[in-house]
Amino acid sequence: MLGIDFGTSNSGAAIAAGGVARLLRLEPGQDMLPTAIFLDYAARETHVGSAAVAQMIEGREGRFMRALKSVLGTPLAREKRQFLNRRLTLLEIVAEFLGEVRERAGHATGMDHRRVIAGRPVHFHSADAGRDAQAAADLAECYRMAGFDEVRFLNEPEAAAWAAGPAPGLSLVVDIGGGTSDFTLFETGAGGVRIVASHGIRLGGTDFDRLVSVARVMPLLGLGGELHNEIGPGRHDVPRAIYQELASWEKIAFLYVPATLREVKLMARLACEPRPMARLVRVIEEETGHDIAFAVEAAKIAANGGGAASINLTPVEPGLKPMLTMGDLQEACGAAAVQIGQAARETLVRAGVRPEAVGRVILVGGSSLLLAVDQAVRAAVPGAAVERSDVFTAVVRGLALAGAAE
Repeated sequence: MLGIDFGTSNSGAAIAAGGVARLLRLEPGQDMLPTAIFLDYAARETHVGSAAVAQMIEGREGRFMRALKSVLGTPLAREKRQFLNRRLTLLEIVAEFLGEVRERAGHATGMDHRRVIAGRPVHFHSADAGRDAQAAADLAECYRMAGFDEVRFLNEPEAAAWAAGPAPGLSLVVDIGGGTSDFTLFETGAGGVRIVASHGIRLGGTDFDRLVSVARVMPLLGLGGELHNEIGPGRHDVPRAIYQELASWEKIAFLYVPATLREVKLMARLACEPRPMARLVRVIEEETGHDIAFAVEAAKIAANGGGAASINLTPVEPGLKPMLTMGDLQEACGAAAVQIGQAARETLVRAGVRPEAVGRVILVGGSSLLLAVDQAVRAAVPGAAVERSDVFTAVVRGLALAGAAE
């Protein structure tokens, strides 16, 4: 059975035999495939993974999309939109991506994969049970449209537990994905992995990107400023909604419509400080929102290493490179990291387990590397040993192992 980790930011595939998981190279030299799609309008072609990112960076005419997993369960997922010469829903685009993963996995193994064990967060939408259930149904439909006849789901942190290896006592997986944070308390024995409790919240790496962008970039585009009233004297605050969307990976592509451009041009005309708002107009006109998002993500990673990093906004304006320090990063992301620590504690509460009973914590997912997250988790389970052996591929390896164990 093929294991697929369809992630908000990256995706992977693996198979297992003899208790050993084998990662499948879905593109040359890489264990994981960026969960990115580029629809090339000129060539009328669809690119995925690193090729999609390259097309966007080169400035090709088309539509770049990332973090589509975050739209599952929302009305946006089933809206018909014009893409290239077709009207498609975002579910159909996700299905095309998963179909490409299935085809590439087939090339790597020489098999026609029709059965899949697929990762999913504990909760897609932790605050809305209806959307949570709809997201699970949406993802199952995407896998079927991608050509899979049999689809089994396994919670992502539970899959990571399969990859963790045996250890005495209780272990806690903390999986900080792109869109969610998931937690599984488990123990291993002769019978394999026994799940004690799982929990999840809708908060992940793309939220950290959004928080940094709102704090350090969006003010340079007018956020926090004022507009003159269109009729009569007086001023009012610049609306925040467009900045929140421009800072959210999954929403950026849908800002490039005439209505948004008209809105920001009106804001620029009424702006008390014209220069920042002129930058916002250029971003929408020239469709550089994803350039900003990639620059924020890169600076976040660099600043997390302990030094200051510049956020390269030269696609917005030559020479525009605001600095991001570790202190800025902690300030922007600290409250969200605290929520992750609280969710880890809640997992133990649901299991009726005290923190001192946990022998090890296994950190999984790229955003688990953030210092603020590391500190919050250690504070939640202060006596546990912390492991980071397989941050990016633990889930997909565990999926393959769990599938082979059936």
